[in-house]
Amino acid sequence: MPTIHTHRLANGLCLLAEPIESARSLAMSMVLPAGTAAEPDDQLGVGTMLAEMICRGAGDLGSREHSDALDRLGVQRSTAVRGIHLSVGATMIATKLGEALPLLMDMVRRPRFEATALEPSRDLALQALEALEDEPQEKVFIQLLKRHLPEPLGRSNLGRRQDLEALSLEQIRRQWQQRFVPAGAILGFAGRLDWPHLQAMVESQLGSWQGTAQEPAERGAAERGYGFVETDSAQVHIGIAYDALPEPHEQSILQHAATAVLSGGMSCRLFTEVRERRGLCYSVFASYAGQRDRGTVLSYAGTTTPRAQETLDVLVGELKRLGDGIDREEFDRAIVGMKSRLVMQGESTGARARAIVSDQYLLGRPRTLEEMAARVDAIDVQKLRAFVAENRPGPMTITTIGPKALDPPA
Repeated sequence: MPTIHTHRLANGLCLLAEPIESARSLAMSMVLPAGTAAEPDDQLGVGTMLAEMICRGAGDLGSREHSDALDRLGVQRSTAVRGIHLSVGATMIATKLGEALPLLMDMVRRPRFEATALEPSRDLALQALEALEDEPQEKVFIQLLKRHLPEPLGRSNLGRRQDLEALSLEQIRRQWQQRFVPAGAILGFAGRLDWPHLQAMVESQLGSWQGTAQEPAERGAAERGYGFVETDSAQVHIGIAYDALPEPHEQSILQHAATAVLSGGMSCRLFTEVRERRGLCYSVFASYAGQRDRGTVLSYAGTTTPRAQETLDVLVGELKRLGDGIDREEFDRAIVGMKSRLVMQGESTGARARAIVSDQYLLGRPRTLEEMAARVDAIDVQKLRAFVAENRPGPMTITTIGPKALDPPA
């Protein structure tokens, strides 16, 4: 059976590795406890700037030299910040790991924070914030999660303009010092690898690293209810959120399947009922976001002003109607879609590296594709029907962006 190797360093770092013999590439995914939830209240966006600054020179190499060194090795890399974690990802030819790993770990342990990199990083962060006005779908989800989740879990990864404009190099460096720590960090690899050799390399690079950071705690209750953002547009964007099972729950796989019935392709229920049969909107979908201690079903519809109220009413109705039953054809399509996504994930070393790191954080252990496929195979239509009947949507948080407010369903 496939094996995922696990090792915890003395400093608290969790190292994972999934060998994939058929692969010629090797992917790395690393998460650090430096997400938006860990940002000081008056420095929203410091994580975004930190994710950019660590790419602008590290170790003994300046920004251009460090970038050129990774490019010569053919390393594709990225950084991103989300709610709990800041992530560093890379994909490379497996034989280049010995040269690439020190360069990548310098980004984590020895970023240069050169003064000349501050303003270009700030400009990029501000441009991303301004571009939000041209991305109303992203904007509605930002506003929705801010309303649905308690502080600091619902923060946007784009930050806040006044904070971005005021951030200093010293504040960014302090965030790195406090949050780039091994305790709470997870480092995962997937692809062609030699486990003893990889383990020794990581120990050499990170064994002396020290530090701990407390995970941010939620504060107060979420606002929830209905929110409206006025904009001069002929379009209306609708976002809906409601509570669901957390990912570690033994029945979370049924929540995945139920959401696949709603939004698993062009034959799914939302696409068919809201878009195709009624012609109410040009885009509609739902997704399930399972976290360690909570879960959320998110749904979106993009429509025009004359159709907006009916679109909202019908979308809410379809989300609730799922609990009335699922037919066999819907069930079969959902299961096939879930299995197809697992197969495609298995063909991407990057996807597998991210998946085992996510599993480690959410579940406390990584899962093989075979284990995940077995969970899908264990679903039958009767179990899913019983699940949706017993887990109907509760109170919904709704946010709309458009020229006028809508009347949220009772």
